[in-house]
Amino acid sequence: MAGGVGSRFWPLSRRQRPKQFMDILGTGRSFLRHTFERFRNIVPDENFLVVTNDAYSEQVLRELPELRPEQVLTEPIGRNTAPCIAYAAFRISALDPEATMIVTPSDHLVLDVDKFRVEMNECMEFAAASGALLTVGINPTRPDTGYGYIQVGVSTQQAGFQRVKTFTEKPNIELARAFVQSGEFFWNSGIFVWRADAILGELRNHLPDTYELFASAKGSYATPEERAHIARIYPELRGTSIDYGVMEKSDNVFVRCTDFGWSDIGTWGSLYQYSEKDDDGNTSPESCITFDTHDCLVRLPENKIAVIEGLEDYIVVDTDDVLMICPKSNEQDIKKFIATVRYRTGDTFI
Repeated sequence: MAGGVGSRFWPLSRRQRPKQFMDILGTGRSFLRHTFERFRNIVPDENFLVVTNDAYSEQVLRELPELRPEQVLTEPIGRNTAPCIAYAAFRISALDPEATMIVTPSDHLVLDVDKFRVEMNECMEFAAASGALLTVGINPTRPDTGYGYIQVGVSTQQAGFQRVKTFTEKPNIELARAFVQSGEFFWNSGIFVWRADAILGELRNHLPDTYELFASAKGSYATPEERAHIARIYPELRGTSIDYGVMEKSDNVFVRCTDFGWSDIGTWGSLYQYSEKDDDGNTSPESCITFDTHDCLVRLPENKIAVIEGLEDYIVVDTDDVLMICPKSNEQDIKKFIATVRYRTGDTFI
């Protein structure tokens, strides 16, 4: 899934070049490229599908030249994750009715790739044999209000897999603390594994309108007629997340709880957490000169020098046309910043 606009990394990420296409980690590769390479030992190149916005199809192919154009499924309108997954499931089912799918965001971080691949292979075996909907839960390291949580229930006979008891979306800090202390809750990674026929059956049961719209295009998937049908379908779809639309309603959901060094790197603060820091706790380029400055994240354009004195726990992001300076504790206000800039400039810098 590579269709998000990445507004939480504004002003570095923009509508024309969102987070999944950027090298925010400073590795020389985009998040999308990292995700593709992470799965290459699990999935053959010809079996990858990338679902993205129409506007990003060429960027996807530049990042992943191994793919053919027909492996990029483009949405004319963003409608959240349930329609995105339904589209991919119908396409996959048309190519192989017995296929097992892995659904993953394109912009997450995984540090232990070897363990990740072992876990994914075991998850595919479980999903293929059981017909269950499987999600991946991450052992929480702290109470975090930015993640959804999964409460585990009864364990299966196969070690490492448990039935899901409840889902909770982004709790307040008090509830997050209680979740972590209980030992029964895990972060929802947004990675899912299931058979294509299993998710299509659940979509039919819980999101029948979405299912019927995509089903009306049967016979066109993986043919030249597919795009015309998708253009017809999408304006009629309701925007719904797969968690709310299916996972919270199904009685056939299981979780694999694990830890392979995962983060969704969803905010500047989480990027700071996973970045190298100097002796003062700052993560900044060599061209940034600091005095009495601690625990700050600084991003600058190439060949630009910044001198910073007296800041603590701040985010400083300078681009060619926008400079943002704000406390790390206030980074949730970025959407407010964007709305204000849009109002004052007529959308010029978004």
